[in-house]
Amino acid sequence: MRIEWRIDKQRGNLRPVLRYTVSLEPHEKALAVPPVRVQSTIPEPPDSWRPHCYPGESERAGEAPRGVYVLDAPSHAGREAETTLRLPWREDNEYPEVEASFALLRDACEAQLTSAHASEPMTLRGELRATESMRRHVAPAVVAERLLRLAR
Repeated sequence: MRIEWRIDKQRGNLRPVLRYTVSLEPHEKALAVPPVRVQSTIPEPPDSWRPHCYPGESERAGEAPRGVYVLDAPSHAGREAETTLRLPWREDNEYPEVEASFALLRDACEAQLTSAHASEPMTLRGELRATESMRRHVAPAVVAERLLRLAR
């Protein structure tokens, strides 16, 4: 599994944008893992639909975040896709919760992979034949039919 992310912020009052992808290796996909979702500690800005935050508005005015983002990892059948999240504007451009949240996602993915890997492979074969009593019951009729066919 590989989690890649980057944060880009343009100069000015524009909010940073977090982009991330989660990729599963072929041997991990072969385990048929389900999708994983974790609640991050990354705050979602009050009006996250806006790409900018002017001075004195929203988070720059002390307004509380809408909540926190949920981070996703695809299932074994899911496609690798880039997810984009808008981060709150910060003067210092520091977002330590991003790496911490991706560590939570990694741990949750690893738990799913460990659980799936613990399910051992197996092959079960079986065969049943007619019982001895059935053969004793049918054998005279089968022998008689064969003898009649030979006689014709």
